[in-house]
Amino acid sequence: MTSRARALRLCLLLVAAVLVASACSAAADQAPPEVRPFPADAVADYQLGGAYRPADDVTVVVRDRTAPVDPDRYSVCYVNAFQTQPGDLGWWKKHHPTLLLREGGRLVRDPGWPDEVLLDQRTAARRAAIVAVVARWFRACARDGYAAVEPDNLDAWTRSKGLLTRRQTEATARALVRAAHDAGLAIAQKNTPDLDGRALGFDFAVAEECEVYRECAAYTDVYGSAVVEVEYTDNGRRAYARACSERAGEHPIQLRDRDVLPRGARGHVSRHC
Repeated sequence: MTSRARALRLCLLLVAAVLVASACSAAADQAPPEVRPFPADAVADYQLGGAYRPADDVTVVVRDRTAPVDPDRYSVCYVNAFQTQPGDLGWWKKHHPTLLLREGGRLVRDPGWPDEVLLDQRTAARRAAIVAVVARWFRACARDGYAAVEPDNLDAWTRSKGLLTRRQTEATARALVRAAHDAGLAIAQKNTPDLDGRALGFDFAVAEECEVYRECAAYTDVYGSAVVEVEYTDNGRRAYARACSERAGEHPIQLRDRDVLPRGARGHVSRHC
């Protein structure tokens, strides 16, 4: 081999090495950020009605996506993902009117929360459009410093007058899990124990009133200690006392007023065991 041929071969090897390094760097840049797991031995504070300084022993704080993040704790960002948030219906009507569920031309509302309208998951195109909207909110949560998201109303299909199905909900949920993980966020299964949350990809659970309905084991059998249990005062306090007696120390258990009011507001209740 001539010296010129050797030089050319060396040059080609160097170019190949540079290309491989560039490809590896690009792949690393495109890799999703690391997801922080739900912390062990957590003490949680459910603050959806307004942010306030949690007790010193609290390690997990759940707040609405419009609220400031708690930078010192594992913060979970609440997002209404399957229904409209109270006060936001006008925005949906203006920007995404076809994503609102209708029956006979009338909006389908949550009977328990009539200011919340269900989102229409009946076609793949509409599910993708819903996920695109919610994914933007997830990314905003991540930019604000939240470690996880809690997409609410996973069980909206059960209140849809038969218009939505479990299978449609599962498809939307899988897409939301991918969107959260792509943003570097853990994602919670919110209620709905009849769904297999682990199979859908959820990382932990938020379970409201699971002691009242005697379904807490449906979450703890799947997620172990990564379950935020919230019991409410308008059910009385026996369920909370029973939950603490049976499971205190196994996962975070909190008693809250139904409106999850901030500290200092009349009616605020926040206890944990």
